Amino acid sequence: MGMINSQLKAASGPLLIDWRPEDSEFWAQSGKRIAARNLWISIPALLLAFAVWMIWSTVTVRLNAAGFSFSNDQLFMLAALPSISGATLRVFYSFMVPMVGGRRWTALSTASLLIPCLWLGFAVQDPTTPYWVFATIALLCGFGGGNFASSMSNISFFYPKNQQGTALGLNAGLGNLGVSVMQFAVPLAVAGGLFGAFGGEPQQLSDGGRLFLQNAGWIWVPFIAVVAIAAWFGMNDIADCKASFREQSVIFKRKHNWLMCWLYVATFGSFIGFSAGFAMLSKTQFPDINPLQYAFLGPLVGALSRPLGGWLADKFGGARITLWNYAAMIAGVFAVISFLPSAGNAGSFFGFLGSFIGLFFFAGIGNGSTFRMIPVIFRNEWAERLKKGGFSEAQATRNASMESAAVIGFSAAIGAFGGFFIPKAFGTSLDMTGSAEGALYVFVAYYLSCIVATWWWYARKGAESPC
Repeated sequence: MGMINSQLKAASGPLLIDWRPEDSEFWAQSGKRIAARNLWISIPALLLAFAVWMIWSTVTVRLNAAGFSFSNDQLFMLAALPSISGATLRVFYSFMVPMVGGRRWTALSTASLLIPCLWLGFAVQDPTTPYWVFATIALLCGFGGGNFASSMSNISFFYPKNQQGTALGLNAGLGNLGVSVMQFAVPLAVAGGLFGAFGGEPQQLSDGGRLFLQNAGWIWVPFIAVVAIAAWFGMNDIADCKASFREQSVIFKRKHNWLMCWLYVATFGSFIGFSAGFAMLSKTQFPDINPLQYAFLGPLVGALSRPLGGWLADKFGGARITLWNYAAMIAGVFAVISFLPSAGNAGSFFGFLGSFIGLFFFAGIGNGSTFRMIPVIFRNEWAERLKKGGFSEAQATRNASMESAAVIGFSAAIGAFGGFFIPKAFGTSLDMTGSAEGALYVFVAYYLSCIVATWWWYARKGAESPC
């Protein structure tokens, strides 16, 4: 009883002195409850981060209607810029939790989202605002993208290994819902004056309608403030999970870090890239359709399927699910191509939409299954090192946990570059050939390379690191 009271006391403050999720008694008495509280604060923080990160995927569609006159290439670039900054920030954010603490970093990184949201609200009200200002705001929206790496790294510390796939899937999957929530909410928010006299004047449209495009940024401000406060007062830092950048940087020498980065670009990179580019691509290919009525569906499906991918990987093995998932994504790309307009063929928007929803679904499955692979790979690696001696079991367990958390964060950083390259590939392909097919065939080639890598290192009989 004394030991349990000591554990509860150690876990009652913001800093968890004694944290042993693999200890079943500790987990049942206090660990599960504390982990759940951190997870359920982390999820809305991550949802808001994704909403802010992808906000330009919706704003770009209405920007010219609000009085601006940017080219399609400039608009595709605005949709892509948050991904390049978010991906770059993820490289740094992936190492921050062991250095700063999950509670502190979640609160501060969530509060940072206020900057682009407030600035966007003012910038869109002035039709003389230059393009470089919008480009700067778009880059600052990358703060939301960076948050994912630290959030996933943080949650991985809280759960025992046999529950990490499901916990990470819930955190990422429900967090990914921010894209869909934003793409559903922003078109409604900009239609009316939500903030009364404080909300500014509407933009007058050529058809006599009104648009409050500033609400695209301002609608998130109160939610961000509330969740940042909740994170500061409701989450925890884990004392045993402290590590310097130098300790974590050992992952750059690990082959499986780079392999998992390659695989994750194909899953999460596809999810976030399609989220950023789908609305603008739809507008160029099917100009008579309002893409904002449908853009939220794909990210919604992809976000909801991510926890399913984690659960399937927990049950059947991450490598097996990931391997077949890439094959399904290739089939989805060919389906998209078959419904595109071409010479003498008007194409089918709803076939195109359905195919993309299928792609989002499998991208979400792959997001969950690849992240389930990482902790297994690094536990196996350290189990092999432990057999050779030179480490205690406790040391090997700590190093495996630290490295897998760092790789989860770093692979999330690299995967996010897909959010830049996919919409840019669509824009380049349209500019060079008048069609998006060229970009889609490049995606097929990439998914094929992922099938080969997954099979060789992780899925085949006798693979180097079966998982």
